[in-house]
Amino acid sequence: MSVRSILVFGDPRLEAPNAPVETFDKALESLVDDLFETGWQAPGLGLAAPQIGVNLRLATVDLSVGKDPTQRIVLANPTIVETSGNISLEEGCLSFPGLFTTLSRPRELVVRAQTMIGDWREIEAAGLLAQAICHEVDHLDGRLLVHHLRGIKKKMFMRRVAKMRKTGVWSA
Repeated sequence: MSVRSILVFGDPRLEAPNAPVETFDKALESLVDDLFETGWQAPGLGLAAPQIGVNLRLATVDLSVGKDPTQRIVLANPTIVETSGNISLEEGCLSFPGLFTTLSRPRELVVRAQTMIGDWREIEAAGLLAQAICHEVDHLDGRLLVHHLRGIKKKMFMRRVAKMRKTGVWSA
């Protein structure tokens, strides 16, 4: 396992199309390990392959941030097949380090995805897990945190992005 660099907003790979995972082999297993290790180091609750410059429909989620191996979820080629309810929650993104905003997400969802070995399964999620899965699937669709914002809320968020870049906290 190795920790990889996380791309920040402005890098075109974050919004580029992502190819489906077609080969479930040792290389994919290594990539999944790197996603978990990088996410834990950040620390974050999940990480999508495009965030480390790999444009594949692959993401990991671990609400325990490495503390509980049973919490590790691999999402290869995920599709959200059902949602219910809405909840407004504060959300951050490792590609927008240090910035948070409130978004509306489904309260509950069902996602269909392949495991690291290619088996299909459905996962029912609620609350924070549903939020994390939505966030990572958004990344795989080239949709970033800022794309959910409108009007003055988006302008304010982008001002904070510009300030972070200007002060050298992070850059694309």
